[in-house]
Amino acid sequence: MAFETIEEVQAGLDAQGYVCGRALATVVFLSLSLGRPLFLEGEAGTGKTEIAKAIAASLGRRLIRLQCYEGLDAASAVYEWNFAAQMVAIRTAEAAGTTERAALKAELFSDEYLIERPLLDAMRPDPAGPPVLLIDEIDRTDEPFEAFLLEALSDFQVTIPELGTIAAPAPPIVILTSNRTREVHDALKRRCLYHWVDYPDLEREMAILAARVPEAAETLSREVVAFVQRLRTEDLFKRPGVAETLDWAKCLLALDVIELSPDVIADTLGAILKYQDDIQKLQGSEAKRILDDLRSDALA
Repeated sequence: MAFETIEEVQAGLDAQGYVCGRALATVVFLSLSLGRPLFLEGEAGTGKTEIAKAIAASLGRRLIRLQCYEGLDAASAVYEWNFAAQMVAIRTAEAAGTTERAALKAELFSDEYLIERPLLDAMRPDPAGPPVLLIDEIDRTDEPFEAFLLEALSDFQVTIPELGTIAAPAPPIVILTSNRTREVHDALKRRCLYHWVDYPDLEREMAILAARVPEAAETLSREVVAFVQRLRTEDLFKRPGVAETLDWAKCLLALDVIELSPDVIADTLGAILKYQDDIQKLQGSEAKRILDDLRSDALA
């Protein structure tokens, strides 16, 4: 294992531009030490996906991402056969008069015609070490796929009827994320170490912004972070995440903005709010009120 202490985890992630607290660094350390999958749950945009990228980069491992969606099944997550290439091989064999059934079947269902999907790819040996397998937004799938994952994550092996069972020589580093659009079954959570990824406090979000958008001036960064933090206390349909904070800062820099103003906020609300109802609430005097309150607090 590359990380010997929790402090090394924090330093390694920080080197990749991911600023995390000790609680998250601890559960990452334990997941790597014990070889247990890590289940990260929280609001969208709080950095759950980014931590998998940062872990892979800091350890020098491949990142394999399985993006979940409604209707995802085991076959799509594990493997598929290249039917088009198989049909070409059949036609070629027929034209050449070499259609011995057993030999043709062995050829058609071989690695040459196998399309590896993320779960199978993660089971393969890798000279750099076991890859990081990111199973992103598991809450978008359904219960049958969860049941399949229980077996795959317990034994770290998958079965292909035509080839047999393929087991990982060393378990991959598994990270599952959920935006909690629905509850994930307890049986899957019990296989994992769990952590709720919350919105960062002001100082940590400032540190994240400094790491990801270092060209932003500290004065503007503090205004941006303070404004977004205040938005999260408002009655919004979707509160902005850290990803939106970073996007907004980049937009303001592209516009050569030095400090926030009601007009600038109104023009760029689409960078931090993604629903029209939320944008309408902040139009006009509401954004000015929040900005004035922040500046009054700063002077107090």
